[in-house]
Amino acid sequence: MIAILGLVAGIVIGLLVNPEIPVWLQPYFPVAIIAALDAVVGGLRALGEQRFYDRVFVISFISNVLIASFMVFLGDQLGVGAQLSTAVVVVLGIRIFANAAAIRRRIFHA
Repeated sequence: MIAILGLVAGIVIGLLVNPEIPVWLQPYFPVAIIAALDAVVGGLRALGEQRFYDRVFVISFISNVLIASFMVFLGDQLGVGAQLSTAVVVVLGIRIFANAAAIRRRIFHA
């Protein structure tokens, strides 16, 4: 319940304050969001399978964001930032859809 209240409060504050993302952070932000969504959907799957551990979720959330952002940074340094960014989004997207399919199968028994 506290997590849901925190999420709602964060969304409301974000809409009211309308924060600006620094220019140097803009290439990494979309990938970081996709990585965070991967961790959240994985956490929802683990919750449905009754094997959710909050420490694992927090570590997964932070490490997904840091690793994905570092990969895009590394791609920028190598001159292939757009390609590596696309690859990271594709891989994380596949994981998100796989977890969503597992959640759907569990809920609808199909």
